[in-house]
Amino acid sequence: MNSFRHPSSISNSKKLQKKEREWLGVSFKPENFIPGLIIGFIFGLFVDVFVVRQDLKMGAGKIASQCAHAATGMYSELMQSNRYVLRQWELCGQAKIVVTCKNQQEMNKLKDAAESIGLPTFTVADAGRTQVSAGSKTVLAIGPGNKSAVDSVTGKQRLL
Repeated sequence: MNSFRHPSSISNSKKLQKKEREWLGVSFKPENFIPGLIIGFIFGLFVDVFVVRQDLKMGAGKIASQCAHAATGMYSELMQSNRYVLRQWELCGQAKIVVTCKNQQEMNKLKDAAESIGLPTFTVADAGRTQVSAGSKTVLAIGPGNKSAVDSVTGKQRLL
């Protein structure tokens, strides 16, 4: 069954989509990207860190997909709430680092520490269709944020 959409809502939706595409297109043009790398070098890099729980014993593919969920979830939230931070991260090359934590308790401490200094966070809760139980918190995204701030929270975690 087809639903009816008012023509003006379609037009407005298309305008919004075009505006979003233009914004993303401009973000990744070399003339906009390269100066950002220089700015990042001078003022400090913006990084995004993904914290993976080791106690869940996820396979490599599962970890990759959960980190992808964390990245897209964080990106979507920042598109709505803080485009400035998102833009800084894009201009600095979109650095992504993956580290580990022992368990849920350690992940919670890292999340609290990040939020206490104003860093954005995003936690992935698994659907439970494959390797882990439904609702399990698998990956915590911290940032993007200034590298020194993010390192103050995650700097002692082991790289994956």
